[in-house]
Amino acid sequence: MSTIASPLVIQRLVGDQPIIIETGKLALQAHGSVTVRRGDTIVLATAVMSDKARPDIDFLPLTVEYEERLYSAGKIPGSFFRREGRPGQEAILACRLTDRSIRPLIPKGVHNDVQIIITVLSADPEHPAEILGMVGTSAALSISQIPFEGPIGSCRVAYKDGQYIINPTYQEISESQLNMVVSSTEDAIIMVEAGSNEVSEEVILEGIRQAREANQVVISLIQELASQAGKPKLELAGEADETAEILNQVKTLVQERMQEVLGRNAFKAERDEGLDSLEEEAQERLADSYPAQKVAEGFKQVLKGEVRSRILHQGVRPDGRAREEIRPITCEVGLLPRTHGSGLFTRGQTQVLSVATLASLNMRQTLDTVGPDGTKRFMHHYNFPPYSTGEARRVGSPGRREIGHGALAERAILAALPNEEEFPYAIRVVSECLGSNGSTSMGSVCGTSMALMDAGVPMKAPVAGIAMGLVTDPDGQYAILSDIQGIEDFLGDMDFKVAGTAQGINALQMDIKFTGLTTGMLSEALEQARIGRLFILDKMSEAISQPREQMSPYAPKMIRIQIPVEKIGLVIGPGGRVIRAIIEETGASIDVADDGGVTIGSSDQAMLDLARSKIEGLTRDLVVGDIMTGKIARITNFGAFVELLPGKDGLLRTEEMGDMEGEPQMGQEITVMIQEIDSMGRVNLSRRALFGGNGGAPSGAAPRPQQSRPPFPDRDRGRPRPGGGPGGRGGFNAGDRDRGRRPGPGGPRPGGGSRPGAGGTSERTFLGGSGSQPR
Repeated sequence: MSTIASPLVIQRLVGDQPIIIETGKLALQAHGSVTVRRGDTIVLATAVMSDKARPDIDFLPLTVEYEERLYSAGKIPGSFFRREGRPGQEAILACRLTDRSIRPLIPKGVHNDVQIIITVLSADPEHPAEILGMVGTSAALSISQIPFEGPIGSCRVAYKDGQYIINPTYQEISESQLNMVVSSTEDAIIMVEAGSNEVSEEVILEGIRQAREANQVVISLIQELASQAGKPKLELAGEADETAEILNQVKTLVQERMQEVLGRNAFKAERDEGLDSLEEEAQERLADSYPAQKVAEGFKQVLKGEVRSRILHQGVRPDGRAREEIRPITCEVGLLPRTHGSGLFTRGQTQVLSVATLASLNMRQTLDTVGPDGTKRFMHHYNFPPYSTGEARRVGSPGRREIGHGALAERAILAALPNEEEFPYAIRVVSECLGSNGSTSMGSVCGTSMALMDAGVPMKAPVAGIAMGLVTDPDGQYAILSDIQGIEDFLGDMDFKVAGTAQGINALQMDIKFTGLTTGMLSEALEQARIGRLFILDKMSEAISQPREQMSPYAPKMIRIQIPVEKIGLVIGPGGRVIRAIIEETGASIDVADDGGVTIGSSDQAMLDLARSKIEGLTRDLVVGDIMTGKIARITNFGAFVELLPGKDGLLRTEEMGDMEGEPQMGQEITVMIQEIDSMGRVNLSRRALFGGNGGAPSGAAPRPQQSRPPFPDRDRGRPRPGGGPGGRGGFNAGDRDRGRRPGPGGPRPGGGSRPGAGGTSERTFLGGSGSQPR
């Protein structure tokens, strides 16, 4: 294996900062290895291919791994073992972006194992690493001996305030209306992935155009690198003559009967059964001449030719539909009585049941990644059980396909959700694919939108999705297909998913399998997708057109109150003792934000009110004239200390007790009025002032005689008594009083509720439907 004499470094300005590629320094035993840098973010990309091809397969065994090392961001993993485990969702999505960009450009005859490993070595808080990993993969393949019809360029495009930004920072991404990743060769678009906020088709098209221009700079950079450090490419063994011979023999055997099967316009299972029977017959008839795998590949090519010919020349799709026709759609909501919201979306043989669950904000997902985002409140999970395609196979944890499809629907819905201030809930939706024959991901978008509206989530607008396809031939003919099914996806040239509202696009995913996509084709496909999306939204509105006014009785109710930031510690308590005690007593969920926002949730209104009153009590300011009920916490020979709030006591002197029955007891609840508060925060209480001179005794009863105050040794020295001080226990002496102080406006208030402007809390109640309403 040849190596360059010394490390080679090349850079180009892409966007507003350079991309720097270096090879010949790290991972020298890999077939191709580079580091890519932008700012302080650095990734290592390696490419390796096995020496021998696998004889028993007819596909490319390509794997892409994206390794997020948390040391790159100066973090220690939060798991029990304190080391990285299986990749998280963001890492898996980065793998998929890279895989989809390079897979079409590795020749079909490559059956050797090809492995790409991208390792994040350094991550700054401004520059995402995913794009650098995609650029590094293209560069590593280009300088290796692995057959590769690249290079590709990849970049991210944001749209903010009418301007496009190439390779934006995390902050610019969060503030933009469009976040799109585009991979392309010199001549063609290969892959597009986008999340947006109801942008127009024109914004998408212009973003793709500018991304392709930026990618040309990246491609020239990689070409220069390969010219100086590249290795000769391996040549594939010539099999064209044998493949053509097999193809001719398979055509002779099954072509006419294949046309009959395709002409029946049957359901997927019936059509698959007929085609499987023909394939088995071809393999049996040609078993003496060719391996079964070769015959199967030839059969696939014949089938592909027949399906595409019928679409292009006869205008007939496998199920008999016209090019723009959408399969029959039915929609239902509220199917599951104990869930918070549910929606069933059926389109042809594709059926998705989406179920929404609402919870307090402390159920947000914690993200252990190298990026700046620590949590997310909306989660969409997509399940694809084997029965959805009539198969029996092992059921395990979600694969990369499931995670990718779930993330696409999550991105489509996210732009339509209310923000946390308007709707302080964590939201999870699970989409169960009950039947699959094309575009279950877009079915889950529709099902999720209906489930959320059924749950009373005040969405900005309903969201729907549609999958588009493209079939071309060498003569330049093409057909754009709406609502593609499985066979059209498998045998077509493009898989193009678009989701959004009636006003614009929220998410887009496009994978191209050929190099002839023109701007005109793309524009036509986007317009046809818009028409189809509006048709689906109309069908969904027949089941539910707007969010329900009231949420499910089984969903938690939420209120949000605002407390002074300096009093957050009073609610939390030492080591979290106070907030845990409230949660244990009420069963409510409590989430305290750094800005003093406190969100309280419970399905029991009484417990919700109790938790709120406890927090308000902890954070309110005591005011002269307040009437409060507290417990006696300490008894002295001159009176009793009453706990008004946790950690806040006042002194009720003996002469201010009025006509209490019997002697005060520890833990006894009594109602008192705040008579005075001195400059040190010490509180004097009175029952006599509250109930009158006789302490609340029945009319005509003799008042209780007053007792003289015991002397305080500290009085003349001006020192506070033990237990006194601001916010602590104790009262104050007569000599310490500010005699000019009067009760605040409004006088005594029964129940001791907080008074506006006196350090109390503000509150909002969330009931779903139209959003929050003031109490």
